[in-house]
Amino acid sequence: MNFQAVDSSNSTRATVPQATCRLCGTSLKHTFVDLGMSPPCELFLEAHQLDQMEAYYPLHVLVCDSCFLVQLKEYVTPEEIFTEYAYFSSYSTSWVEHARRYCEMIRDRLSLDSNSLVVELASNDGYLLQHFLPMGIPILGIEPAANVAMAAEDKGVPTRVDFFGVRLAYELVDSGKKADLIIGNNVLAQVPDLNDFVGGMAVLLKHQGVVTLEFPHIEKLIDENQFDTIYHEHFSYFSLITIEKLAARHGLKVIDVEELPTHGGSLRVYLALKASAHQRAARVDALLEREIAGGLDRIETYLSFGEKSKKVKRDILAFLIQAKNEGKKICGYGAPGKGNTLLNYCAIGPDFLDFTVDRNPYKHGRFTPGQHIPIHPVEALDEAKPDYVFILPWNLKDEIIRQMSHVGSWGAKFVIAIPTVTIIDPKEMAS
Repeated sequence: MNFQAVDSSNSTRATVPQATCRLCGTSLKHTFVDLGMSPPCELFLEAHQLDQMEAYYPLHVLVCDSCFLVQLKEYVTPEEIFTEYAYFSSYSTSWVEHARRYCEMIRDRLSLDSNSLVVELASNDGYLLQHFLPMGIPILGIEPAANVAMAAEDKGVPTRVDFFGVRLAYELVDSGKKADLIIGNNVLAQVPDLNDFVGGMAVLLKHQGVVTLEFPHIEKLIDENQFDTIYHEHFSYFSLITIEKLAARHGLKVIDVEELPTHGGSLRVYLALKASAHQRAARVDALLEREIAGGLDRIETYLSFGEKSKKVKRDILAFLIQAKNEGKKICGYGAPGKGNTLLNYCAIGPDFLDFTVDRNPYKHGRFTPGQHIPIHPVEALDEAKPDYVFILPWNLKDEIIRQMSHVGSWGAKFVIAIPTVTIIDPKEMAS
C-alpha cells in the first residue's frame, strides 16, 4: 500500500487528513458514532511504560452519504500499528478451524492444484496458509508485521514482509507470479488506501482468478450494537452495497457472497475480473435487496447508531457498579482489540476488573492500553476464583465458555456486554 499520510520528517505518525471519503472522495459531514479518545488498541504496555505518556486519538467515525462507507480518519499509519503486532491468529482454536474448512472448500471450488498460486494478504502467523501445505498447493503470504511473519515462516509458510498495494503487485507480477486465488481475511478494514489495495488485487489476479474477502458486516454492527469492533486499526466498515462500488472502480465484479458467523457476523465476498467468465450468483442480488430494504443505502439509517452505543455503555457500567458495590470480584477473559475499545469508551479499569487473562503469551505481564488492566495467563482465573468472568472477545464466547466451563464449580458466571449485558451461568448450560 502506498501510504501518503506521513509528515515531512519521515515519521510514521499520520497527518490528519481532510474529511473526504477514502473510497469515492466525497466530503464527509455525517457522524456515525463518536467513541471519544482512545489509544491504539494493540499497543499493550510493559510495566516500565505505565508512567509514560500514551498517545490518544479520536474514535470519531464518519459515514459517506454517497457510497455509504463507514470510516475513521487515518490518525495512525499502518506502519505504526503493524511494525510489531500483538495479534496472533493461531491462538483462537475456532478461527484456525474456520480457516481449515475454508481451505478445503476453496480448493475444491476452484480446482486448485500444484500448478496454482494462492496469495494471502495480511497472512498473520500462517494460521490459514498452513492448511494448503499438505495439499501441495503453492502459497505466498504477505504480512507487514515482521514478528508475526516469523511465526509463519516457522510453520513453513513463505512470507513476504511488506504492505500490499499496486507497487508490490507489479513487483510480484514482474517476478513471474500471478494468483489463482487472493485471500484477504479481516484485512480490508485495516487498509487506509482502499483504492491502492484493491487496485493491486486486480493487477495480481489471473484472468480467471478469484479474490475472497472476509470482513465484519456493517448490517450486524448496527443491528447488534457492536461499537467495540471500532478501533484505530480498522479504518473502514462495509456493506455489500459499498463493496460493489469499490470493486467496480478497479475492473472487478462481485460474483458471490456468503454470510458467516465469525466476528459477530461477517461477509465472505468473491470477486473476479469483469472480463472473466465467472457468473454472478443469485444470492448477491438477494443480499443487496435485503441491505436496501434495511436502509443501508440511506444516510438516516447510520445516524441513529450513536445513541444505541451510549445505551450499551450505561448498561455495562450499571452492572459493574452494582456488582462491585455488592463486593463481587470481576476478572476479564481476553485482551482483544475490541475489548480495549470497550474498556476505554466505558472507562473500565482495574477498579472494576482486577485483571484479564489471555492465551497469547506475548501479552502476559503487559497491561491494556489506556486503562492499564494487568494481563495474566489463563490459569490466573483458577487462582483468583472471581464471581464474574467478563468475556471481552464476545465473538468467541461459545469457544471460551466451553473451555472455561469449570469456573462454575466455584459459582462464577460469565458476563457478555454485546449486544446487551447478559449473565451466563455455566452450571445451567451444563444441565
